Amino acid sequence: MKKKFLTVLAFLAVFNYAEAQNHLIESVENPVDFVNPLMGTDSSPGLSNGNTYPAVAVPWGMNLWTPQTGPMGHGWAYTYDADKIRGFKQTHQPSPWMNDYGQFSLMPVTRGMKFNQDDRASWFSHKAEVSTPYYYKVYLADHDVTVELTPTERAAQFKISFPKSDSSYVVIDPFDKGSYVKVIPEENKIIGYTTKYARGKLTNFKNYFVIQFDKPFSDVNTWEGDQLAKGQAEMKADHAGAIVGFDTKDGAVVHAKVASSFISFDQAQLNLDREIAKDDFETTKQNARDLWNEKLGRLEVSGGTIDQVRTFYSCLYRTLFFPNKLYEINENDEIVHWSPYNGEILPGYMFAGTGFWDTFRALYPFLNLAYPSINEEMQAGLANDYKEGGWLPEWSSPGYANIMVGNNSASVVADAYIKGLRGYDTETLWKALVNGANNEGPMTAVGRAGAPYYNKLGYVPYDVGVNESAARTLEYAYDDFAIYQFGKAIGKPKKEIEIYAERSMNYKNLFDPGYGLMRGKNEDGSWQKDFNPFKWGNPFTEGNSWHYSWSVFHDVEGLIGLMGGKEDFVKKLDSVFSMPPIFDESVYGGVIHEIREMQIADMGQYAHGNQPIQHMIYLYNYAGEPWKTQKWARETMDRMYKATPDGYCGDEDNGQTSAWYVFSALGFYPVTPAVDQYVMGAPLFKKVTVNLENGNKIVINAPKNSDDNKYIESMKVNGKSYDKNYLKHSELIKGAKINIEMSDSPNKNRGTKKDAFPYSFSNE
Repeated sequence: MKKKFLTVLAFLAVFNYAEAQNHLIESVENPVDFVNPLMGTDSSPGLSNGNTYPAVAVPWGMNLWTPQTGPMGHGWAYTYDADKIRGFKQTHQPSPWMNDYGQFSLMPVTRGMKFNQDDRASWFSHKAEVSTPYYYKVYLADHDVTVELTPTERAAQFKISFPKSDSSYVVIDPFDKGSYVKVIPEENKIIGYTTKYARGKLTNFKNYFVIQFDKPFSDVNTWEGDQLAKGQAEMKADHAGAIVGFDTKDGAVVHAKVASSFISFDQAQLNLDREIAKDDFETTKQNARDLWNEKLGRLEVSGGTIDQVRTFYSCLYRTLFFPNKLYEINENDEIVHWSPYNGEILPGYMFAGTGFWDTFRALYPFLNLAYPSINEEMQAGLANDYKEGGWLPEWSSPGYANIMVGNNSASVVADAYIKGLRGYDTETLWKALVNGANNEGPMTAVGRAGAPYYNKLGYVPYDVGVNESAARTLEYAYDDFAIYQFGKAIGKPKKEIEIYAERSMNYKNLFDPGYGLMRGKNEDGSWQKDFNPFKWGNPFTEGNSWHYSWSVFHDVEGLIGLMGGKEDFVKKLDSVFSMPPIFDESVYGGVIHEIREMQIADMGQYAHGNQPIQHMIYLYNYAGEPWKTQKWARETMDRMYKATPDGYCGDEDNGQTSAWYVFSALGFYPVTPAVDQYVMGAPLFKKVTVNLENGNKIVINAPKNSDDNKYIESMKVNGKSYDKNYLKHSELIKGAKINIEMSDSPNKNRGTKKDAFPYSFSNE
């Protein structure tokens, strides 16, 4: 009887858990409570489940903070499988592959002056860790100390709960490569700077910091490398730091207010005074919480499971960090910035920390829809990038970084203007786009590597020493389209912009009808030899021909024609999912993590963990089979994303992979940035409301939506039947009510006619 009773209890426990998981969330009052900043942190260089860290910050803040488990200077600053924390780091890191700049850390210690990063490290457990966007708390077991942290844009507050001890300290570590600290006991203050950065060559670079404690120091020391300078209050060295003591014999809570500046110590102090002033810890925490709720609350979801809601808001959180603010506000309330291009302090906006090869696809289009005002600042910042550096960055961290391919700043600029953003220097941006499109830059990732060949031949040849030539050609062709669209929109004469319309067709030069795929081509017009469509790299970037052959964002109709028509095109799309995940990694000399992530995902050649193929699912809409987009978008959302430490399927990449999920959950996606359309998928939730900045709302109702009912049976927009496979941005921002009837089987009559298909340049 007892055994039977326990069996019943076990069944009920499982049943109740399943019921809880399937329970639908009807409304979300505080979306920040559904965010898991640990999503994606269970990663390594060999396998990325996101390659994220738990960022404690406010949206687009100049500084982010994270617990640091990795060694100093290591790109993987925090990994979920780690068991020790070395410090609490101010960071500006957009990606572990890009690493960091301007970082420094604080770390409380007890039982002696342990300042070396290994000696001071403490065991911790996720069971004694609280991670939210606006607040972080953890128990450091070796020191019997609890640390709490909460941020502002350029400052933060620490609350450190020490045990009863006569040996309690806080270590300040500005890292190596040139650092400085000064302890000012009479003010309970420490100032210093770090000059450490990972990318580029920076002039006059310092991140100045000010740390104000609320308790007097019982002991003042600095250190250099592994050597303690007992009693010395100032240190400048390759690796300088400070360690200050506190009297905690009765147990004590020590508060620290921290701010920084890329301009000066005075500006760091001003940032502290302006953003925190006399606010206590709880006030700063509540302000940060309120700000996150406001930004996340722009998108309201209901009628999804708790897992779906958590995943949605965790992804949305990741879209609101990069690029982050590099500008500050001076004593005259003027917007100023340190320039990563010339080292000067100059007026105006500046942002850093994004790679356009990733983010042009969905992240920037998402900002243009939901948060256009911040992108207006970013566009003004891009104009300053060009004025100060002579080129637009394709990867900024914080200045020019020589990584990735393409000239996709063109897309970022064009999409913003075409989606209605205004109030910045479009003439300077036009000059920047023209310059970048027609010239090789100071490094291969700025301007266009191979530009003379591309402009003469219509492609970058495979055999002239320009790496990833086919990827560059395909992206340049789309970028030329974006330049054409931008020039037309701002009223440039036809004779000035025609060349970009012509060049946008250059993608055709690399289509090999024998394989029905894109292929590298030599300077003499012959095809590259020993072509293998499953070979990663070579003429492609982090992918193979099966991934890059779809990179004709602006002219899918033209691509369909090359591939033999709609039927053959759909068969080729289908085959991406049905082929085995075979690969040739010989170019790299080993299996890179992007390959491994495709291999283990069990979705054939579909490599959602990397950017080149992420739009491909939506291309069924151009060939009259939109229900296949609906199927595969839902399949990818369900399988490839979850609000857990292993919840991504590759690098999250500055909000791009998250923006794919957010758009797809809404039910549409920007296949072609720089046109006024989104391509339809199908919504994930029963209801979504997008609260636009202009005061209007987009309301998407799909009351029969469920795991089974993932197909669109019929659709109405503002009360009228709608059978198009796209939605227009210009209509959505006027406010829209979209009612969708969902079904468990595809409607193979809807969206099948040419007038339902999305935009293609060939149809102009």
